[in-house]
Amino acid sequence: MTKPLALVVGVGDGVSASLARMLHREGYRLVLAARDVAKIEALAAETGGQCIACDASLPGDVDSLFAALDGPLRVAIYNPSARQRGPIAELDRDAVLRAIQVTAYGAFLFGQAAARTMLGQAAEDGVLGTILFTGASAGVKGFPQSAPFAMGKFAQRGLAQSMARELHPQGIHVAWVNIDGAIRIPGRVEPPDRPGSMLDPDAIAETYLSLIRQHRSTWSNELAIRPWVESF
Repeated sequence: MTKPLALVVGVGDGVSASLARMLHREGYRLVLAARDVAKIEALAAETGGQCIACDASLPGDVDSLFAALDGPLRVAIYNPSARQRGPIAELDRDAVLRAIQVTAYGAFLFGQAAARTMLGQAAEDGVLGTILFTGASAGVKGFPQSAPFAMGKFAQRGLAQSMARELHPQGIHVAWVNIDGAIRIPGRVEPPDRPGSMLDPDAIAETYLSLIRQHRSTWSNELAIRPWVESF
């Protein structure tokens, strides 16, 4: 029996790497997409994944990526985002446009292509597939000097909500994951006065897996993940 196919877009060394390893352990064939595939070759070798170069903000790149997929797509995850920090009166317009193109427009291109692909394939136990978007607390509340990121993530969240309401009845599970906290990744040091305050990327991946495994009678369309020490 052919292994199910999973696509992870925007792969790096943080959450996306943990997602790739988790999906590999769960028996998925992997396609890993990034703008610079040289940076993920070791991960691809470790997980048996196929690397494809893709700038998710470019329609041609996204179309080529999905055209290269071989077999029914069961899981598709969008991770890319771009930040442009600074006082609103001083932000560079071109840099802001680029940030929104990656975080919001790229999510749309990906979501549209994933939906088209899944709608054209046979269901498995009544489910065509799962589409997940990696969000952030910026999609719920805008922070000072972070307007471009907030604009992108608010748009991404709205996209996911709209897709979920349209596609859930058609057998495609869509959810937006609000990662509300700093992630423990290489090069990032946890504050000595706040042990355990960072999110474990492997634990985040397990949360994604719980969404993938959800029975369709109880599908979530949005989920927040935050450190246990946080007051909110």
